Amino acid sequence: MRKVDKPWGYELIWAETASYVGKVIHINKGERLSLQYHRQKEETLFLQSGLMQLEHFLEDQPRQTAVMKPGDSFHVPPGLRHRMIAVEDCDVFEVSTPFLDDVVRLEDRYGRAPAG
Repeated sequence: MRKVDKPWGYELIWAETASYVGKVIHINKGERLSLQYHRQKEETLFLQSGLMQLEHFLEDQPRQTAVMKPGDSFHVPPGLRHRMIAVEDCDVFEVSTPFLDDVVRLEDRYGRAPAG
């Protein structure tokens, strides 16, 4: 297991194989991840604790916001623009394909350069 510190909290990568990755994403209250999408990576999110908003939309479509409570899940296919916003401290389980560097940042409040 390895911990990756982030400006909005941290990730605990608890499983990493050639076929899948399992993470716990901890987002501090009031923080938000980049608005991003993935070219190949596919992921499913499960909110374990806290309350969060999930912005999501396809290119050239209006933004939608889902309010997620503990026990809610959401599938993120490649190409879907998305961002997690913590209303409370959140722990999110993410299971994904293993393309960890496949991130195209569209907006980032922490000044990180666009990736991808």
